[in-house]
Amino acid sequence: MRQPCLASDKSVNTVTLMDEIIKAELLSIGTIDVEESLLPPRRTSTAGPGMGLQSIFFASGGLRVRLDVTKDSPLKMVRKNDHVVIIRDNQEIVEGNIEEVVAHCPDQVYITISERCIYDCQFCSVPKSEGKIKTRAEILAIVEKARKNGKLKVISLTSGIAVSPDDEIDRVVEVVKALAPYGVPIGVAVHPVKDSSWKLKDAGVTEVKYNVETMDPEIFDRVCRGRKGHTLEFILESLREAVEVFGKNRVSSNIIIGLGETDECVRKGVEYLAKMGVIPVLRPISLSPLRREELKTTIRPSPEGLMKLVEMTREILRKYGLSVSESRTMCLACTGCDLTP
Repeated sequence: MRQPCLASDKSVNTVTLMDEIIKAELLSIGTIDVEESLLPPRRTSTAGPGMGLQSIFFASGGLRVRLDVTKDSPLKMVRKNDHVVIIRDNQEIVEGNIEEVVAHCPDQVYITISERCIYDCQFCSVPKSEGKIKTRAEILAIVEKARKNGKLKVISLTSGIAVSPDDEIDRVVEVVKALAPYGVPIGVAVHPVKDSSWKLKDAGVTEVKYNVETMDPEIFDRVCRGRKGHTLEFILESLREAVEVFGKNRVSSNIIIGLGETDECVRKGVEYLAKMGVIPVLRPISLSPLRREELKTTIRPSPEGLMKLVEMTREILRKYGLSVSESRTMCLACTGCDLTP
């Protein structure tokens, strides 16, 4: 079996294309120091745990990975001829190209509507920010620009909770209705409320994502603070209804890896979701500096741990007849932050 490139003999200067093993190694680190001339115009994330962090998308071997840009990373990206290489310990480990970001990620117009949240989930930096709430006109302008540039293939929307979950669903529904005439798939990742799936479907949404964050009830209660009755059980009920509304392979949910959960908890959670027709997205934790003091015990998963979990997930998805390749929007279509089966 070929050894992972990051762990290979330093005397061998082998450059190769990315495969799952190399991607797992990169995701386990999650950061990269990028040569200044290679950095695209500064664009920081406005969504979720990575809000405020600058990132870069690297493509190689038909795979994609998103890495946060920081000077103190053990990984370094430099230019080499007409492409780029990633280096660790002075050794070139993988070659590829930087991908252009349309809006938040490649190939999608991915927009955060409300860049603020009334909840205080410890892994997420959005509640620490008083970000803006984009108007419908601002959102339409972003989409129209992508259309004029020939880059409008998919629209994905996510949102914090500016006032209340119900108010946010109403805001998202109005935005979707305005975007539906563009005739492209629309994915929405939001916090559910009663009948939110029906409202979103009627507005024109193609796929939906309601994040459980963790399938460990004790961890959920500890890190997902102040959700005012919107419990893990409620999110699972909402996901079950979403499958009835949108169908299999059209509903997904993030499970964060690195909050202190066991592999067995992840396995049971993945099977629970897959059995009801939901595709789990295993997301290595990425902490903003705004949250590091609150979650000191979090550990980004090892490459071996990620490979074990993705193989397990692949088998479970196959068992329940789910296919990631059918997903057209959001994280399952992007794959940059996760080792997607």
